[in-house]
Amino acid sequence: MEGVSVRKIKKICVFCGANSGKDVAFVNAAFHLGEVLGKRKIDLVYGGGKLGLMGCVSTVVAQHERQVLGIIPSAFTINNLVGETCGKEIKVATMQERLVMMMELSDAFIALPGGFGTLEELFQMISWAQLNIHNKPIGVLNINGFFNGLLSFVDHAVKQEFITPRARKILISATTADELVDKLQAFRFESDPALSKLKWSPSSSQKEKLDLMLRL
Repeated sequence: MEGVSVRKIKKICVFCGANSGKDVAFVNAAFHLGEVLGKRKIDLVYGGGKLGLMGCVSTVVAQHERQVLGIIPSAFTINNLVGETCGKEIKVATMQERLVMMMELSDAFIALPGGFGTLEELFQMISWAQLNIHNKPIGVLNINGFFNGLLSFVDHAVKQEFITPRARKILISATTADELVDKLQAFRFESDPALSKLKWSPSSSQKEKLDLMLRL
């Protein structure tokens, strides 16, 4: 990355499946991502619990003595539905509150293989970046071509002029964790001039709430 200014990333939010998936490569990739974050001294923000790929990533990051923060809707904690969070846990009332808090507390976002929930989180972050709500890098870890179809669809939407070439640059992809983190660090946000005039910010009460919950 010689000659490229590097973005300082201290916390990465990982979106991924609460299942392990059919291919053992997904589990191995989740473990390896945890190793990469730990070795690079990057803390983890995730959806809480210990199921599936979420549990794989969080366990390894914690083993490297990095901070792990699980943000979880209270409904998921009933009857220990998703297992014990590996690290600190913040309970929220709604899925939307969870996603907003993830955005506020993270410097970048990575999606591993997952289902509808993972895709919703990924595209919500992309949409918010396009709307200039945040300017943080977003990437998918494309293990064994899992995201090939999705990336092809996004490129198709660009060709059909529903997604601009500038907006397409928001979504980064790589096949290894190290390559993806490097790309996230090198990312430079290009705001749409028409949308850059939009002003978004959390309310003062929201900021105070976040500060209070994170105070040690």
